[in-house]
Amino acid sequence: MTQNPNVALDALMKPPAAGESMSGADIILRVLSEQGVDTVFGYSGGAILPTYDAVFRFNEMHAQTPGRQIKLVVPANEQAAGFMAAGYARASGKVGVFMVTSGPGATNAVTPIADCNGDSIPVVLICGQVPRAMIGTDAFQEAPVFNIMSACAKQVFLVTDPAKLEQTLRTAFEVARTGRPGPVVVDVPKDIQNWTGTYRGQGTLEFRGYSDRLRMVANGARLDEDKRTRFFDMLAHSRRPLLYAGGGIITAGATAELRQFAERFGIPVVTTLMGLGAISVKHELGLGMLGMQGAACANYAVEDCDFLIAVGARFDDRVAGGRPDAFAPRARYVAHIDIDEAEINKVKRAHWTHVGDAKDTLLSLMKHGPAAPRTVEWLDRIKELKRVYGMNYDRNSPAIQPQFVVEKLSDLTGGRAIVTTGVGQHQMWAAQFFDFVEPRSFLTSGSMGTMGFGLPAAIGAQLARPDALVIDIDGDGSIRMNIGDLETATTYGVPVKVLLLNNLGDGMIRQWQRLFYEGRLCVSDKSLHRKDFVMAARADGFEFARRVATMSELEEQLKAFVEFDGPAFLEVMVDENADVFPMVGPGQSYANMVTGPFIPSRAEPEVEGKGTERQAAADMF
Repeated sequence: MTQNPNVALDALMKPPAAGESMSGADIILRVLSEQGVDTVFGYSGGAILPTYDAVFRFNEMHAQTPGRQIKLVVPANEQAAGFMAAGYARASGKVGVFMVTSGPGATNAVTPIADCNGDSIPVVLICGQVPRAMIGTDAFQEAPVFNIMSACAKQVFLVTDPAKLEQTLRTAFEVARTGRPGPVVVDVPKDIQNWTGTYRGQGTLEFRGYSDRLRMVANGARLDEDKRTRFFDMLAHSRRPLLYAGGGIITAGATAELRQFAERFGIPVVTTLMGLGAISVKHELGLGMLGMQGAACANYAVEDCDFLIAVGARFDDRVAGGRPDAFAPRARYVAHIDIDEAEINKVKRAHWTHVGDAKDTLLSLMKHGPAAPRTVEWLDRIKELKRVYGMNYDRNSPAIQPQFVVEKLSDLTGGRAIVTTGVGQHQMWAAQFFDFVEPRSFLTSGSMGTMGFGLPAAIGAQLARPDALVIDIDGDGSIRMNIGDLETATTYGVPVKVLLLNNLGDGMIRQWQRLFYEGRLCVSDKSLHRKDFVMAARADGFEFARRVATMSELEEQLKAFVEFDGPAFLEVMVDENADVFPMVGPGQSYANMVTGPFIPSRAEPEVEGKGTERQAAADMF
């Protein structure tokens, strides 16, 4: 009796269930689907090929149910795959996934993993690895992924027991998204991908230490009466309290609670680069970004406050300037709330600390806290700081000022766009002059400062939030790093907008060289001026690809760029001599901030570009 071919086809098309036998590669796809993964970014290669074949078969199996399929996006290189996964995670709050092969595929993924680790971004990287029997033999495209990645990931797993593959993958997602989020790497040898075993449909690894820490944070998140009383005693004795909000506010989904807390107790707010979007600068209590390139009004508020309340922030060197003793020098009290106990008292000693989720902690304080009078004098001073020391630039120059471009873009979009950036001057101008009014709307490489981040991150963000307007504000130096992904955008029909602020060189390096190295412009002028970016964009399929070189045409072209239906590329030739101000020089406090020629300063800087500062400049970029 011959078997009906349709019966065999039905068996193939039937979604796998717990108890069924399948390959390790198919188990990987089953766990991804179970975890709600709808998009995977990655580049193929021999050691990961079985899993890419499983992607094809998984999607074929679910051809009649498109919502169940997993979209596979192939970038120009593995680094870009990681930044796409990061952009996806930053924009959505979900775990981003990317997949690469062994050897150079894995080593190319080190930078995005380190980047995600520095900014607490949840991604899972699945690496192919040579078969177990060949590990340690210097086999073709073998790399010690566990050793390399352990130094820059939240957790790394090398799967050596195929029976634990399923539990390991499920655990990877749990670790990536819980506690302080971060990147997790799963290294899967090729023979385990080809192994056949039983899919169980449940179970995670026994990860006792991590689970115990999560329970400890959860149990300790409740503020007891004594601890709340101590906090509000400090607030009652304060006349100039200030909230210092970091990326932890965005991660915890606590922006509404932050604003409620600030409004209830009348406390102004400064944010870090990663905290932008927590509160608008147009809010009466919003001062904008603090730090090395922070707004002068924000930094002066830090100088003046007598009670600093840090929430989801870590006093990094771009904020504390490498001199935590001189940071918030008039603060009689410092409070620090963070989900990661390791950050407490790591840089700046605090008088009141709490390890817990930012949202839960703020809600608890508001629920049990007494009514506190608004400090009218302090709020009047904040209003005056914003009026006198707000952001400004050369508004009379005939050359296109990059700040003006960003300011106009903010006006055109009402601040309601997802903005990604590369790293450099354009990154700081975006942070300073775009009014971010929503969380998860400013996606940038904060801790690592990775050039080339902007374009792939924008593609990932757009795929995560297809209905959003996503704009990559980039620089000519940064975009060169991953310019191949212009083709990725058009190939997959991703309608990202790329705004290139071209100042013909590495502007931030030039600025530092002018200030601290007596104007010796080595490397920063790049000598790479031959690329026609508009022609490159057109060659990669951008139907809208234009250049603006005069002020008279800027606003019209910027509007057309934003409104274009599909991927759009606009290059704006900006003033090569425009600098980022304010600027806190290396080894300096906020009191000695250089505000530049267009923002007033409360005091003349002690040192500006003198020879005595050159060593400090070399020590801290």
